Amino acid sequence: MRRFWKTVAVSPEGEIALDGRPVRTPGRLPLIVPYPELAAAIAQEWRDVGETVDPRAMPLTGLANAAIERVAADPAGFAGGLAVYGGSDLLCYRGEEPLAERQAAAWNPVLDWARERFDVTFVVTDGMMPVEQPPRTLARLREAVVALSPWVLAPLSPIVGLTGSMLLGLALVERAIDADSAWAAAHVDEDWQAEQWGEDALAAETRAVRAAEYRAAVRFLDLIRRGPDRTTRRS
Repeated sequence: MRRFWKTVAVSPEGEIALDGRPVRTPGRLPLIVPYPELAAAIAQEWRDVGETVDPRAMPLTGLANAAIERVAADPAGFAGGLAVYGGSDLLCYRGEEPLAERQAAAWNPVLDWARERFDVTFVVTDGMMPVEQPPRTLARLREAVVALSPWVLAPLSPIVGLTGSMLLGLALVERAIDADSAWAAAHVDEDWQAEQWGEDALAAETRAVRAAEYRAAVRFLDLIRRGPDRTTRRS
């Protein structure tokens, strides 16, 4: 799509408009963002568009579309599907020494936080053979994810997918870990392999793309924390 608009505005309700015309999601739903700072950042993405629209340069808009169309349509179903990651969390699978020492340093604090926060236990194993987590643990993690709003679930989904860890995602949501530490923890194994065998150029390029997606999701999450939900405020 070529750029056709000159002005971008945000209504008091958080509706994004181009030359006064409301923007709609791909499914033709109104792009209404109830968080002021997030709405402003999304509006800026539209202002920054050049001659043609490149969705890859508009990650906040994409996540907002997902929150409105995919997540809000069935929050419990979406959250339940995401919670499945808790059964095979990266942090529960360890390698041999000395890699295991690095994994423990990065991952044990998050596991300790989750044990206390959700009052659960985790099965931690050596190697990559699948292990089953206690049913109560899975149920408690699912409850935590289902309780989140669609606007939190939308960025949490790529964060979990990119890190391979539901626990890192929940720790980020609850500010029990910072974004840089979570990203580093998710790549302990990869960094170790690079140290042993050298860094692969293609792998580095792929990681850079994934890091950009991760940063966008984290920024989305941060922006909704900076201001009240307009829908809540009106009610």
